[in-house]
Amino acid sequence: MDKASDFVVGDDDPATGDVHELLEAHLALAHEVTPPGHVHALDGAGLQADDISFYSVRRTDGSLVGIGALRDLGLGHFEIKSMHTAHSERGKGIGRAILEHLITIAIDRGGTRISLETGTMEAFSPARAMYASRGFEVCEPFAEYQPVPNSVCMTLYLT
Repeated sequence: MDKASDFVVGDDDPATGDVHELLEAHLALAHEVTPPGHVHALDGAGLQADDISFYSVRRTDGSLVGIGALRDLGLGHFEIKSMHTAHSERGKGIGRAILEHLITIAIDRGGTRISLETGTMEAFSPARAMYASRGFEVCEPFAEYQPVPNSVCMTLYLT
């Protein structure tokens, strides 16, 4: 089992070659398991918006193992976007490392709430379980999301 010290979480650029490849894998998975028109994952261009901060998780040797982004919705509310762990690296604490990093960034920026949208399909079950284990609870749709059977919103109050 890997330790948190085996990873470095930091700012990154969604246009970087290896990051772009992992984003493509993330989007491919989302489109494979989600009905058409219900994928809310952002591509590299979408992750370069002014209201989004993008991060990667890399092994200490520099190899990319995970990604995640934080969108500032305003009024202390943040959204987790495009969290993904490389398939070969799942179950090693990488998702938890990026999640904790995103929560810390939200708190440091004065956040009072952090939310996310994910799929209800079986492929997203491990992600939903990780979020729930950290205290996220199912909530009503927020921002531009609408209530649909293929999607679930979750939130964590930070204060």
